[in-house]
Amino acid sequence: MSTEGGTKALVAALSANLAIAVAKFTAFGFTGSSSMLAEGVHSVADSGNQVLLLIGGKRARRAADEEHPFGYGRERYVYGFLVAIVLFSVGGLFAVYEGWHKISHPETLDAWGWAVGVLLFAIAMEGWSFRTAVHESAKAKGSRSWTQFIRTAKAPELPVVLLEDTGALIGLVLALFGVSLTVITGDGVWDGVGTLCIGVLLVLIAVVLALETKSLLLGESADRESVARIRAALVDGETVTGVIHMRTLHLGPEELLVAAKIAVNARDSAAQVATAIDAAEERVRAAVPIARAIYLEPDVYSAEKAAAGDDPAATPGGPGPAAGGH
Repeated sequence: MSTEGGTKALVAALSANLAIAVAKFTAFGFTGSSSMLAEGVHSVADSGNQVLLLIGGKRARRAADEEHPFGYGRERYVYGFLVAIVLFSVGGLFAVYEGWHKISHPETLDAWGWAVGVLLFAIAMEGWSFRTAVHESAKAKGSRSWTQFIRTAKAPELPVVLLEDTGALIGLVLALFGVSLTVITGDGVWDGVGTLCIGVLLVLIAVVLALETKSLLLGESADRESVARIRAALVDGETVTGVIHMRTLHLGPEELLVAAKIAVNARDSAAQVATAIDAAEERVRAAVPIARAIYLEPDVYSAEKAAAGDDPAATPGGPGPAAGGH
């Protein structure tokens, strides 16, 4: 995913949510609807989340320094995790509380036409934001399903916007449901039920975001396709005869660390091995451009190590299963 695509989706979502938040709070002032209040807070939380992601993207572009020699790319993951916390607390828990309060103490709605009109306006604006996010995500999704894209994407911005917009659209329908039933039945409990459903929905989305972002914060390997391309690029069949074992780690959405123990021939000189390593690094960067930090350790080829395959416990370099996929 390009940074430009994620920024475009974030700006579209931020513009929509700011306009929607103003409209929802205006409607709440006229109607007293708890669904409108919960949706207004939801839009404010979403707006804050998009600001957080934009800040995270800007801070992640800082150059590497002595204290952070691999740069600040993973700062985007930190801000993505903060988004999940804000969505859970400010959006979800507030709506759950407000919904339960209105179910316990139902109130009638005044000027319900305001609520319906604002909700329809909000659905149109969120639909525009969602369409932008889908269009930008499609460029990076490839053949993956939408569920796979959200689970495997290394950049947090587009999955966050997709989930937020999906939750917002469903939440607006729930709010419209609650307001409509309150008007039809004259029972304010339905407004509270709609608000409670919105809160549960936001909590679930926040949990999904937190789990996915936590995995990125812990450190994920490259996808299987990239791993296969890196393995193939490392071997030239002459000096580099094979990959004994390899590790990959995302330093950020668009920067990958590659560390590998490669097999070389015993008869090759140190100069030949050094030249082969430089060539292997160039091939890897050509095959996977985001592989920017590459560390290769040569080891003399032997039949025993070849028989051990990818098991690093049978070769120098430390125990553990072979890396590459996830």
